[in-house]
Amino acid sequence: MSLHDEVARGLEALNAQPELQSIDFLEHKTRFLAYLELLKRWNKTYNLTAIRDDRGQVVRHLLDSLVIAPFVKPDDFSDVGSGAGLPGIPLAICQPGRKAVLIDSNGKKTRFLTQVKIELGLDDVEIVQGRIEDLMNLDFKQIVCRAFKPLDELVLSLKHALSVDGVILAMIGKEPEPWVLEALKAQAEVTLKPLVVPGQDAERYLAEIVPKR
Repeated sequence: MSLHDEVARGLEALNAQPELQSIDFLEHKTRFLAYLELLKRWNKTYNLTAIRDDRGQVVRHLLDSLVIAPFVKPDDFSDVGSGAGLPGIPLAICQPGRKAVLIDSNGKKTRFLTQVKIELGLDDVEIVQGRIEDLMNLDFKQIVCRAFKPLDELVLSLKHALSVDGVILAMIGKEPEPWVLEALKAQAEVTLKPLVVPGQDAERYLAEIVPKR
C-alpha cells in the first residue's frame, strides 16, 4: 500500500472514533503527507527516527500524535523533546492558528523541524534548540511530550516552564503501577486517559499532570 493510501486509511480510522470526530483530519491530508515525505528523505541521512517503513511511520508517528488532539486545549502549547516533531508538528497541522513551540536539544533535529516549518508554511510554529532544564522565563499553559523520563522526574524537569495553572500532557505506554501514581500525588494531580491508536495493539495512555505549587 502506498504512503498516500496508508495516511488516508489511518485518518479515516481516527475520524471513526466518536471522541475524534470534531476534527476533520482528512482536510489536512496533503500536509501530513508532505511532512512524512520530508521525514523519510531526511531519515536517509540524519537518522531522525528508528521507524522507516511507511505503515510504521503512519501508525507510530502520525496517528499516535493525532490521537491526543482532543485533549490539547485551543491555547498555545510547547512540545518538549520534540525530536522529529512528534507530536508537535501533526498537532500544529490539524489545529492551526495557535502558537506551537517545539523544543529539542539536538541540532540536526531542530534543523529538520525548521525545514518542515518552511516547506509546510507553518507560520505559528517556533523552533527552539536547547535543554528544557536550561531554558528560563517560560510560561506555557500546556506542554505536550512523549514521556522521556519517569513521570516524577518529568514533573521536576517541566514544572518551571509552566504557567501557574499549566498542565503537562505526557504520552506514555503501559499504565503506571499504582505505587508510582501514589508517589506522584505529593507533586501533582494525575489523570490517565486511555488512547486508541488505529493499527497499534500496544497500550497507550495520556497522563494529564497538573503540578502542585
